Amino acid sequence: MQVASAKDKNPIVSNMGFYGVIQEIWDLDYLKFRISILRCDWMDNTSGFVVDELGFTLVDLSKIGHRNDQFVMASQVKQVFFVDDPMHCGWSVVLSMPNREYNYVIGDDMLGDIRIECESFTRGIPNVDTFDDRVGEFGSENI
Repeated sequence: MQVASAKDKNPIVSNMGFYGVIQEIWDLDYLKFRISILRCDWMDNTSGFVVDELGFTLVDLSKIGHRNDQFVMASQVKQVFFVDDPMHCGWSVVLSMPNREYNYVIGDDMLGDIRIECESFTRGIPNVDTFDDRVGEFGSENI
Protein backbone atom coordinates (compact mmCIF):
# COMPACT_ATOMS: atom_id res chain seq x y z
CA MET A 1 0.00 0.00 0.00
CA GLN A 2 1.42 3.38 -1.02
CA VAL A 3 0.64 6.65 0.75
CA ALA A 4 1.87 10.13 -0.06
CA SER A 5 2.14 11.19 3.60
CA ALA A 6 0.86 10.31 7.08
CA LYS A 7 -2.22 12.46 6.39
CA ASP A 8 -3.04 10.73 3.09
CA LYS A 9 -6.64 9.48 3.25
CA ASN A 10 -6.52 7.67 -0.13
CA PRO A 11 -3.81 4.99 -0.05
CA ILE A 12 -3.15 3.24 -3.34
CA VAL A 13 -2.49 -0.47 -3.62
CA SER A 14 0.17 -1.00 -6.27
CA ASN A 15 3.25 -3.02 -7.10
CA MET A 16 6.02 -0.43 -6.85
CA GLY A 17 9.64 -1.49 -6.69
CA PHE A 18 12.16 0.21 -4.47
CA TYR A 19 15.81 -0.78 -4.31
CA GLY A 20 18.05 -0.01 -1.37
CA VAL A 21 21.07 -1.00 0.67
CA ILE A 22 20.57 -1.97 4.32
CA GLN A 23 22.46 0.33 6.70
CA GLU A 24 21.08 -0.85 10.06
CA ILE A 25 18.87 -3.67 11.34
CA TRP A 26 16.70 -2.91 14.36
CA ASP A 27 14.87 -5.53 16.39
CA LEU A 28 12.02 -3.87 18.31
CA ASP A 29 11.09 -5.96 21.35
CA TYR A 30 7.57 -5.28 22.69
CA LEU A 31 7.79 -8.17 25.23
CA LYS A 32 4.79 -9.96 23.67
CA PHE A 33 6.17 -9.79 20.12
CA ARG A 34 9.15 -8.58 18.13
CA ILE A 35 9.35 -6.62 14.91
CA SER A 36 12.47 -6.36 12.77
CA ILE A 37 12.88 -3.15 10.80
CA LEU A 38 15.60 -2.07 8.39
CA ARG A 39 17.08 1.38 7.87
CA CYS A 40 18.05 1.61 4.22
CA ASP A 41 19.62 3.98 1.74
CA TRP A 42 17.02 3.87 -1.04
CA MET A 43 17.91 4.44 -4.70
CA ASP A 44 16.22 7.37 -6.43
CA ASN A 45 13.39 5.92 -8.58
CA THR A 46 13.52 8.76 -11.12
CA SER A 47 17.20 9.04 -12.06
CA GLY A 48 18.86 6.04 -10.38
CA PHE A 49 16.79 3.25 -11.91
CA VAL A 50 16.54 1.92 -15.48
CA VAL A 51 15.68 -1.29 -17.35
CA ASP A 52 18.17 -2.03 -20.16
CA GLU A 53 17.46 -3.47 -23.62
CA LEU A 54 17.93 -7.06 -22.36
CA GLY A 55 15.38 -6.61 -19.56
CA PHE A 56 17.90 -6.32 -16.71
CA THR A 57 17.12 -3.81 -13.97
CA LEU A 58 20.02 -1.41 -13.36
CA VAL A 59 20.42 0.92 -10.38
CA ASP A 60 22.90 3.70 -9.64
CA LEU A 61 23.88 3.09 -6.01
CA SER A 62 25.29 6.63 -5.70
CA LYS A 63 21.88 8.28 -6.29
CA ILE A 64 20.18 8.14 -2.91
CA GLY A 65 16.54 9.19 -2.62
CA HIS A 66 13.63 8.96 -0.18
CA ARG A 67 15.73 10.31 2.72
CA ASN A 68 12.62 11.14 4.77
CA ASP A 69 11.37 7.54 4.72
CA GLN A 70 14.34 5.26 5.38
CA PHE A 71 12.66 2.48 7.40
CA VAL A 72 10.85 -0.64 6.25
CA MET A 73 9.65 -3.76 8.04
CA ALA A 74 11.79 -6.80 7.28
CA SER A 75 8.66 -8.73 6.31
CA GLN A 76 8.01 -6.25 3.45
CA VAL A 77 11.27 -6.74 1.56
CA LYS A 78 12.81 -9.25 -0.82
CA GLN A 79 16.54 -9.93 -0.94
CA VAL A 80 18.42 -8.96 -4.11
CA PHE A 81 22.07 -8.73 -5.09
CA PHE A 82 23.75 -5.81 -6.80
CA VAL A 83 26.44 -6.78 -9.33
CA ASP A 84 28.60 -4.13 -11.03
CA ASP A 85 27.67 -3.80 -14.70
CA PRO A 86 30.81 -3.81 -16.90
CA MET A 87 28.86 -2.27 -19.82
CA HIS A 88 27.46 0.71 -17.86
CA CYS A 89 30.06 2.31 -15.59
CA GLY A 90 28.62 3.27 -12.18
CA TRP A 91 25.50 1.13 -12.57
CA SER A 92 24.73 -2.20 -10.89
CA VAL A 93 22.55 -5.06 -12.14
CA VAL A 94 19.80 -6.21 -9.77
CA LEU A 95 19.68 -9.99 -9.41
CA SER A 96 16.81 -11.59 -7.48
CA MET A 97 16.97 -14.61 -5.26
CA PRO A 98 14.92 -17.57 -6.51
CA ASN A 99 11.58 -17.99 -4.81
CA ARG A 100 11.81 -20.47 -1.92
CA GLU A 101 8.48 -21.97 -2.94
CA TYR A 102 9.96 -24.23 -5.61
CA ASN A 103 7.80 -25.92 -8.21
CA TYR A 104 8.79 -29.57 -8.23
CA VAL A 105 8.34 -31.26 -11.58
CA ILE A 106 8.99 -34.99 -11.98
CA GLY A 107 11.04 -35.67 -15.09
CA ASP A 108 10.08 -38.16 -17.78
CA ASP A 109 13.29 -40.17 -17.49
CA MET A 110 13.48 -43.59 -15.83
CA LEU A 111 15.21 -42.31 -12.68
CA GLY A 112 12.46 -39.80 -11.93
CA ASP A 113 14.91 -36.95 -11.30
CA ILE A 114 13.44 -33.77 -9.87
CA ARG A 115 13.90 -30.44 -11.61
CA ILE A 116 13.64 -27.23 -9.61
CA GLU A 117 12.25 -24.34 -11.63
CA CYS A 118 13.37 -20.84 -10.64
CA GLU A 119 12.48 -17.48 -12.14
CA SER A 120 14.98 -16.21 -14.68
CA PHE A 121 17.24 -13.17 -14.22
CA THR A 122 15.99 -11.48 -17.37
CA ARG A 123 12.68 -11.26 -19.20
CA GLY A 124 14.03 -12.55 -22.50
CA ILE A 125 17.15 -13.60 -24.31
CA PRO A 126 18.17 -11.58 -27.37
CA ASN A 127 18.53 -13.23 -30.76
CA VAL A 128 22.15 -14.11 -31.55
CA ASP A 129 23.83 -15.78 -34.50
CA THR A 130 24.41 -19.49 -33.98
CA PHE A 131 27.64 -21.25 -34.88
CA ASP A 132 25.95 -22.88 -37.90
CA ASP A 133 24.88 -19.47 -39.23
CA ARG A 134 28.44 -18.13 -38.93
CA VAL A 135 29.98 -21.17 -40.71
CA GLY A 136 27.77 -20.62 -43.73
CA GLU A 137 28.73 -16.94 -43.86
CA PHE A 138 32.52 -17.16 -43.45
CA GLY A 139 33.41 -20.76 -44.18
CA SER A 140 34.60 -23.24 -41.55
CA GLU A 141 38.32 -22.39 -41.90
CA ASN A 142 37.77 -18.86 -40.51
CA ILE A 143 35.89 -19.91 -37.39
